[in-house]
Amino acid sequence: MLNGAELVSDWQLVDQSMIDTFADATRDHQFIHTDPERALAETPFGGTIAHGFLTLSLLSVLAFDALPGVNGTRMGVNYGFDKVRFMSPVKSGNRVRGKFKLVGLTARRVSVQSAWAVIIEIEGAATPALEAHWITLAVIDPDAA
Repeated sequence: MLNGAELVSDWQLVDQSMIDTFADATRDHQFIHTDPERALAETPFGGTIAHGFLTLSLLSVLAFDALPGVNGTRMGVNYGFDKVRFMSPVKSGNRVRGKFKLVGLTARRVSVQSAWAVIIEIEGAATPALEAHWITLAVIDPDAA
């Protein structure tokens, strides 16, 4: 099927509007995320940065763009992470993309569990935003199996 292939998403812009919306949703309004002038003056980042969990949450949209679907899927579920490492901040205005490599697959009658080695890259940066071992679950319609 995927035979160790690396699947790559399109680039996704992380702008201040996205960061502010995430801050509102999570009630995390730390100035490094939401105050461009203060972040410029008081941090080494040169402006605001995305929340690490915002970057992590982009895996869903990046995966939807890059990964093939599982035939007969009724719904997809985030099963969890064995490892997540935030390597480099995503600055407001950066673009990111996901790189996915299938590292495990368990098929059952009504589900397929997939394990992915994931990297979220920042356009033009040498160090990725994050690396993770992500587990997803595709719940299968038993009549389609």
